[in-house]
Amino acid sequence: MSKEENLECSFCGRKKAETDLLIAGMDAHICDKCIEQAHGIVEEEISEVKSGNLNKDLILKKPIEIKDFLDQYIIGQNETKRAMAVAVYNHYKRLLQKNNDDDVEIEKSNIILVGETGTGKTLVARTIAKMLNVPFSIVDATVLTQAGYVGEDVESILSRLLQAADYDVEKAQRGIVFIDEIDKIARKGDNPSITRDVSGEGVQQALLKLLEGAVVNVAPKGGRKHPEQKFIEVNTKDILFIAGGAFSGIDRLISKRLNRQAVGFGASLEDDKIDEENLLQYITPLDLKSFGLIPEIIGRLPVLSYMNPLDANTLRAILTEPKNAIIKQYAKLFSMDKVDFTIDEQALNYIVEKAVEYKLGARGLRSLCEAIFTDAMFDLPSSDEKEFNVTKEYAEAKLSNSTLKKLRAAS
Repeated sequence: MSKEENLECSFCGRKKAETDLLIAGMDAHICDKCIEQAHGIVEEEISEVKSGNLNKDLILKKPIEIKDFLDQYIIGQNETKRAMAVAVYNHYKRLLQKNNDDDVEIEKSNIILVGETGTGKTLVARTIAKMLNVPFSIVDATVLTQAGYVGEDVESILSRLLQAADYDVEKAQRGIVFIDEIDKIARKGDNPSITRDVSGEGVQQALLKLLEGAVVNVAPKGGRKHPEQKFIEVNTKDILFIAGGAFSGIDRLISKRLNRQAVGFGASLEDDKIDEENLLQYITPLDLKSFGLIPEIIGRLPVLSYMNPLDANTLRAILTEPKNAIIKQYAKLFSMDKVDFTIDEQALNYIVEKAVEYKLGARGLRSLCEAIFTDAMFDLPSSDEKEFNVTKEYAEAKLSNSTLKKLRAAS
């Protein structure tokens, strides 16, 4: 018998003749079957370590703690913050459960937020992602079309999330996606479309599998510009989707639904007093269906919440109270040039008054401040002045009627 025929696997003892491949080392040999088995063990160990690291990185707090954190950055909107805190807590509690022997499988709590532009829908989602330390991406639903048409495929939503997670698939699969302008993909009428609605109902149909949870082939650089790239498989089962939209005109649908007439001699509607200034608080899934979202997508966004419109008191608080308040940001910018920045109460009230009058919202506060402070930010870094106090008279002088009209047109 030759020396080569005496060779055997140092792990399992199989003779060379019994193996398909026997690889030699310095003083030992290993067969193809032992290599396959070892590879499986390594994969399993790495997966467990990764899962453990992800659980360690994920900072999960109780709903009250989540709301307290949101309170530091967002003024008002208590109903939304409570709903979001519970939905996010339940979602990530579901991910962190270790014992899967139970027959009860908890489903996802995807969220849909309805509110006027500038009320803080995106800010709520971004702040929660920051607290949880998970990848977060914002996508605009207006650019999405059905596959094969000019525009972006629905799968491009996940490309952005992969980029936010530095292409770590395991990390991306626990991230949060905020789909903005969800109302812009509503179908054009309440009846099913006869012709193909490629940027409306068609996109809603394509979104269904992502929201529910499916393994999707994702082009890491976007699908159409780089057709030669390799696809990455992403499982959306554990990705939390938050959809937001202004749903302009939905208040009329709510009003129509609530306009019930009293019938009979003793009937009275005094018990059902309706707040005409904030009809969004009465929103139901039925209103979303009437607006143009298909029932299937409404069912996959089970948590429905609304954003209250911003009144003068809320806008005033937004200017100064949150951790990243607008006035605090400008104070820091001036302090970098060693300028002591102060602003009078009357000036703050004047800014809020103009924001309300011109319906500029929270975003408009920043525009107004920019218009008032721009000249000072241009001149002061090169001057010897170390103090800058903004009075109401100064703000009025900088905010001419022409400036206000431009701001209103841009909002």
